[in-house]
Amino acid sequence: MSMWDEIKRTFREGSSLTRLIYLNIAVFILLSAVSIIGYLLDNQQLPVRILNFFSVPSSLTALLLRPWTLITYMFTHKDFLHILFNMLWLYWFGLIFLEYLDQKKLVAVYLLGGIAGAAVYIISFNLFPVFSSVVGESIAIGASASVMAVVVAIAAYVPDYSVHLLILGRIRIKYIAIAIFVFTSILDFSTNSGGKLAHIGGALLGYVYTLNLRQGRDLGKGINIILDFFVTLFKPRKKIKVTYKKPVTDYNYNKTKAEHREQINSILDKISKGGYDSLTKEEKDLLFRESQKKS
Repeated sequence: MSMWDEIKRTFREGSSLTRLIYLNIAVFILLSAVSIIGYLLDNQQLPVRILNFFSVPSSLTALLLRPWTLITYMFTHKDFLHILFNMLWLYWFGLIFLEYLDQKKLVAVYLLGGIAGAAVYIISFNLFPVFSSVVGESIAIGASASVMAVVVAIAAYVPDYSVHLLILGRIRIKYIAIAIFVFTSILDFSTNSGGKLAHIGGALLGYVYTLNLRQGRDLGKGINIILDFFVTLFKPRKKIKVTYKKPVTDYNYNKTKAEHREQINSILDKISKGGYDSLTKEEKDLLFRESQKKS
């Protein structure tokens, strides 16, 4: 099996966590390839245009022209370290998530967290005066808001779950989630403030999701219905084999019945001559079925 076949198999048979990571890696590879092509062709605008196609803009006018970016931006990374740390956090906390909640909930939290992060980012850039000079050109990329939603959601669901960290020993994940949130979303807020605002949106969604889940309300139910619709729509359907059976005529029916009666008479004649033990297994089974019909 080739490496490509192995990738397709693990994507098809793997968990939703595996698929989310694969999608992020696929977009990263695509953008990297486009960047190389742009460099070789001395066309620096090509990678910029492709990146803008995937990234979510803070400008409401640009967002109306590219509404799909509310989803695509959360699978888009430009820098290797950016995608590396996001995927590591997603993998570690995603595994804990799947110990207690199902795969559909993981995908729902990831998507809703990304959308919430984009919403906080866009609203803030259009609301606060500090961003007025850059709102027309600012864009956001990365799975950070989605990952933050997963981290906070499972930390709120099982706050006392502990993991072993090198040097530090065993620590409850609620403290790890708080530390991640503070270091990535609060400290040095003026640097990459758009990304930090998106982190806050993702964290809020994750916390609200778990609060509602504990009260019996699944905020991701609607998005899962939409996803199930598209999965069913594009899933290849099994081919139905149609066979045609000729109607039985009176002649054929009477002929079959006569042959059956002749076979039974032959078995009975064999019994009268050699006894029941002289019959073959097939003849005994046939005689038994016939006796069942008459009983």
